[in-house]
Amino acid sequence: MPRGKWTNHKGRSRRFTNPEELEEQRKREEQERRWKKNNRGDDESSSEEEEKPATKGDKSNSEDESESESESEEESDDNKKGVAGLIQIENPNRRQLKAKKLATLNETLDTAEPAQLSRREREEVERQRKKLHYQKLQAEGKTDEARADLARLAIIKQQRAEAAKKREDEKKEKEMAKILKSAETQRALGK
Repeated sequence: MPRGKWTNHKGRSRRFTNPEELEEQRKREEQERRWKKNNRGDDESSSEEEEKPATKGDKSNSEDESESESESEEESDDNKKGVAGLIQIENPNRRQLKAKKLATLNETLDTAEPAQLSRREREEVERQRKKLHYQKLQAEGKTDEARADLARLAIIKQQRAEAAKKREDEKKEKEMAKILKSAETQRALGK
């Protein structure tokens, strides 16, 4: 629901009144006038109520009466309104499919050519194939990137080995220093 007092009709589709609908409306109004003229002599009080502006309830009642009279006409006219009566419309979803024999289906499948892929589909398949090939080469270590990674890993492994050897040497030195210190203290005490 739009805000404010006025509605904006931009972007809406145009709505044209169908000539058949205008003709039906004219006939309905004419029938109502005849009915009012016929009933005017019968009851003056009822005619005064009909002459007053119709409220929503009154309007729907008069439409219901006129609709009940012209329902049979409308049912026959529904299929023939406008150009729709001239054009035969076939809904593919409502079409009854005929049962096909299995032998004929197998023959058609055998003779059918494989479906051609579109350009985008071909490019996507090619891209995936190249990606898998690159990953395979990467795992084997044959690409430049894989070689660089392996070289970097070898350098890091060598650095870690050197660091571990250095820590081991420092640990041995500390143990030797501790043993020498304890030996000196033993000698100083005279034991």
